Amino acid sequence: ENLQQVASLAHEAGLPFFLDACRFAENAYLARLHDTRLGRQNLYEVARAYFDLADGCLVSAKKNGLANIGGFFATRDADLAERVRELMVVTEGFSTYGGLAGRDMEAIATGLDEALDETYMAYRTGVVAWLAESLEVLGVPVVKPAGGHAVFVDAGAWLSHIPKHHFPAQALACALYLEGGVRTVEIGSLMFEEDARHELVRLAIPHRTYTRSHLEHVVDTFARIGEHREHQHGYRIVRAPRLLRHFTASLEPITPAPCVGSPAEQALPGTDD
Repeated sequence: ENLQQVASLAHEAGLPFFLDACRFAENAYLARLHDTRLGRQNLYEVARAYFDLADGCLVSAKKNGLANIGGFFATRDADLAERVRELMVVTEGFSTYGGLAGRDMEAIATGLDEALDETYMAYRTGVVAWLAESLEVLGVPVVKPAGGHAVFVDAGAWLSHIPKHHFPAQALACALYLEGGVRTVEIGSLMFEEDARHELVRLAIPHRTYTRSHLEHVVDTFARIGEHREHQHGYRIVRAPRLLRHFTASLEPITPAPCVGSPAEQALPGTDD
């Protein structure tokens, strides 16, 4: 229903309606799970229904394409398609090989089909739900419902003693890596600067990569951090690019100021905050 409304608004305004469809299979599964009007339609039929609303799409095939690299652009506009093909000769190569090896293109074609397997998608969304529920048991605040590809932790709530300008979500992401080697990503003030509405850490789960024991390790890592999370510190930016600073910025930890007259004060004369 939401897609129908957005498509209608776009077309009424004379604008093309394109989907970012990198998670088309997960969205199809979750839509059918929560929208009773879809009845017993299979995932192919649900996905087809919302692709039919669009004038085109952009897809990173590393998500629901189940591929290790690549993606594609699709459009119903023949003139636009031709302009893109012409540009590809300059930037990517001929459209017949799309800047990718034949093996990679075959992997994408196979992955797009296998991602709509009912059993696989039930397993995938179930794994994400299990991780969210396990973190909730520890008292870790998560965004609900968990969705189909990741669990989002509310780092601003869990590390409430770290102010927004000291990047609590980045602090949690660093703590997870230092404590357990768990790689995550900050989605908060470091990424969106003053426009950030939340301080989130995304635990994205790659397709066909991790076992249950891997995710249990993630939960155990949160448990260990939780034992001393009040001592977690924030971070400050040392260097940042003009655009997209969260990709390449350098940060340093903000250590607590030592007590006056303590040996630590003499050893760390430059600490502040």
